[in-house]
Amino acid sequence: MPDIVKRKPEWLKIKIPVGKEYVNVKEIVSRHKLHTICTSGQCPNMGECWGRGTATFMILGDICTRSCKFCATKSGRPGPADPDEPKNLARSVKLMKLKHCVITSVDRDDLPDGGAELWAATIREVKKINPNTTIEALIPDFQGKSELIQKVIDAAPEVISHNLETVRRLSPLVRSAADNDRSLRVIKQIAASGITAKSGIMAGLGETNQEVIETMDDLLANDCSIMTIGQYLQPTKKHLEVVEYIHPDVFKSWERIGLEKGFKFIESQPLVRSSYRAEKHVEERI
Repeated sequence: MPDIVKRKPEWLKIKIPVGKEYVNVKEIVSRHKLHTICTSGQCPNMGECWGRGTATFMILGDICTRSCKFCATKSGRPGPADPDEPKNLARSVKLMKLKHCVITSVDRDDLPDGGAELWAATIREVKKINPNTTIEALIPDFQGKSELIQKVIDAAPEVISHNLETVRRLSPLVRSAADNDRSLRVIKQIAASGITAKSGIMAGLGETNQEVIETMDDLLANDCSIMTIGQYLQPTKKHLEVVEYIHPDVFKSWERIGLEKGFKFIESQPLVRSSYRAEKHVEERI
């Protein structure tokens, strides 16, 4: 009889967060009811990241116009964007005394500009109120419209990330309304601007080792300098099942291969997420 449930291996057990910095940030988030992806997404690296003075925020609401089969974000018809969001988020960053913040968003294909103006306004406001805080923008593809991507680029975050999420063969199965080649063009435009380009994929969806390596080659061919690789974990029974739990040694081998191929940074571990150790990637800004 086949296994009904794939049990998580020991290496996917999450350590309990500790440390003075983590406790301080947790108290501020709780007291001021601040929203971070760290808490709402139950990120396994929350303790480590908060201890390093970094956190991740999501803008443009919590309802996505797409329905990717790996993502736990709600999908449907979003409400209007909040014009006060840039100032509110900038104040949150100040309250949390962050050295570095990551900003991401849902896809807003319902908006004429995909939310690009609010994206740019948020980055500028965070920089204005927190001049010593560095920023990574983890952006959607904006339907591949270069003029919208340029609005985020012009706001000048230190790093701009756009995730491929998976290998080319699995992309149509895993992602909704997204396209592998379009995403590579987004990454190419970011890199051409002089801002550090970053991307990431999930492992354990049925990809082969060779396909992971080919994905590295695709990213490097489009001047991506930072890559993250982490284990896919099924959010609910309605989402794609985990095909395989990848052993940490395999993740380590991908890190070695990626660095040898020319990436400046490779974060490749089972519990790695897009913003893991994001603050150190600022060093690669050209």
